[in-house]
Amino acid sequence: MPAHMKIAIITDAWAPQVNGVVRTLTAVTDRLRALGHELLVISPDQYASIPCPSYPEIRLALTTRHGVGARLTDFAPDAVHIATEGPLGIAARRFCLDHGYPFTTAYHTQFPDYLARRTGLPAAMFWPFIRWFHGPAQAILVSTETVRQQLRVQGLTHVTHWGRGVDLDCFSPSAAAPELYAGLPRPIQLYVGRVAVEKNIEAFLSSGHPGSRVVVGDGPAREALARAHPDAHFVGAQSGAALAGYYAGADVFVFPSRTDTFGLVMIEAMACGTPVAAYPVSGPLDVLTARAGAMDDDLDSAIAAALRLDRADCLAAGRSFTWEASTRQFLQALVPISSRLALAA
Repeated sequence: MPAHMKIAIITDAWAPQVNGVVRTLTAVTDRLRALGHELLVISPDQYASIPCPSYPEIRLALTTRHGVGARLTDFAPDAVHIATEGPLGIAARRFCLDHGYPFTTAYHTQFPDYLARRTGLPAAMFWPFIRWFHGPAQAILVSTETVRQQLRVQGLTHVTHWGRGVDLDCFSPSAAAPELYAGLPRPIQLYVGRVAVEKNIEAFLSSGHPGSRVVVGDGPAREALARAHPDAHFVGAQSGAALAGYYAGADVFVFPSRTDTFGLVMIEAMACGTPVAAYPVSGPLDVLTARAGAMDDDLDSAIAAALRLDRADCLAAGRSFTWEASTRQFLQALVPISSRLALAA
């Protein structure tokens, strides 16, 4: 792999969206630039867009493969990575196939499960699209072994590992807890993430463990959940030192999702010394150790068990994830365009 490359990254998830995909791409692109690589990021903020049905925070770019292709042609990348399965990703995929450009993709989201939760239709209906989208990629980057196995079952065998990291300068036990925590009954149980139906936040808010429940994040389900659970504290989206303080000051981090591929927020919580409670499903099974998290099909039992864990062990587990390692894995997975075109010639 050349020491310095021109890398094109096409993503339908980008700021001002706040989610794990955006935070992953932002962290990795920052480190790629620091290493001297030249980047072209094609993202929705650069185009006219419309709100995603049922999820207006996500914008769908209005463009064509020709518009995306013109930017790729002008940039003349050494490698192309298509991060998401949205309009920009589809346009870039078509351009690359038309011009014989190899590309990598990433499977960040349990897309069939998310759509099943939102539509009431079976997840199996959406897998043909996933196979169509990712099938021509030279490699599909995934974050855990569980997801790799799921894709292999679907016939997508060309998968490679791309882990996640934590900004250890930001997320640490020394982060100052928010003033809100001073007046709350303990234990403080924290959720961080999108406030949306597929995140299963209702299970967290309905749990019976005594103490206080705090929700950090925003999304289409926030208003309804706040009405249904007036005793919970909804504080909106947070970032940086403020977010780290919410993690560090909490007694337990609760991750109720059953559909995430990884769960970046879990390792951020652990890097702040906060134990994690979760269901034994994809994501937690791959990320948590018995000394840093507790998993149970009964979320109350998982919360109770997590509260008994040693915060020093949680900190050690969280600090094992770095963005530097994640960036190296991303670079190693890329397929240089010149080498593939030379083989085809």
